Amino acid sequence: MHTIRRAAASILATSLLIGTAACGSSDDDAGSGSGSSDVTIGIVELNLSNPFFGTLEKATEAAATAKGWKVMKSEAKVPGDSATQVTAIENMIARKVKAIVLDPANPTALVDVVKKARDKGILVVTVNATVTPVDAADATFATDNTAAGKLIGQWAKASAPPSPRIALLDFDLSDGPAGGRHNGFLEGFGITDKDPQIAGEALTKGTVETGQSAMENLLSAHPDINLVYTINEPVAHGAYTALKNKGLQGKATMVSVDGACSGVQDVKDGIIGATAMQFPSKMGELAVAAAAEYIANGTKPKPGLTDSGTVLITDKPVAGLTSQTSEWGLQNCWGEK
Repeated sequence: MHTIRRAAASILATSLLIGTAACGSSDDDAGSGSGSSDVTIGIVELNLSNPFFGTLEKATEAAATAKGWKVMKSEAKVPGDSATQVTAIENMIARKVKAIVLDPANPTALVDVVKKARDKGILVVTVNATVTPVDAADATFATDNTAAGKLIGQWAKASAPPSPRIALLDFDLSDGPAGGRHNGFLEGFGITDKDPQIAGEALTKGTVETGQSAMENLLSAHPDINLVYTINEPVAHGAYTALKNKGLQGKATMVSVDGACSGVQDVKDGIIGATAMQFPSKMGELAVAAAAEYIANGTKPKPGLTDSGTVLITDKPVAGLTSQTSEWGLQNCWGEK
């Protein structure tokens, strides 16, 4: 939980980023047209310790600055930190930004402040995740996470041993992407949460460390696990370490979602059987393009989700599923190689 001092520091840091030019704006309607040098947009991201969010923020900022716009930025401090995001958006409203690109930490906690921004004529688009209801924002540019989960579920079904014993390593399922991936995997595999083929399920924080500890706990209770679904590739890497420490590497098939370069390398190295690649840079670029249309002529983007795309990455293709190899993945992945 954040203290008042930390929230105040976040406000100050955000204010410094905008510079003095925006402070002089006299536009009452943030959506009104103006020259590029007079345009400021806000970018509100999740915790940048996750390279996915860092990639998304950098791509959004680069697309905005390429248009000559100024940028205000703020990031959540920890997963689920909507309080910092609310404060940042309040500050952006006060600074009369023209648009806000938001990666919401919570699907419902940002709805009121998003409405406040939109009522001021500010375009608010979400990236990576949606608010609930989805039309509380002007538009969303994100992976269809249910479709991504379904892809790896279908691949897992086709690649599974005759008697699968499944481990589900999840993140908080109230989180939109996490819930979508989980449900998509079950749909793709053709099972429900209560299926006896599921040996066990554990929540992680989406990190290598929590992936390893969760897998260790599940293996203690269910040493016969031979198929592992993971919320993302860091969790998959941690789960592999747990399997390796038990001498079980190569005896369990792993599937995941993200498409980071490190995760695709794990596909190439045989650690992950298949992953669904996302394109965070495209999300940011689509969001900025939508903002540009709105700022230029008041045209709003199509409401609801615009899918930024998903590609199945595996070196063990199965019939009926379109996929790309890890070599292709390493040429198109995001993050450090």
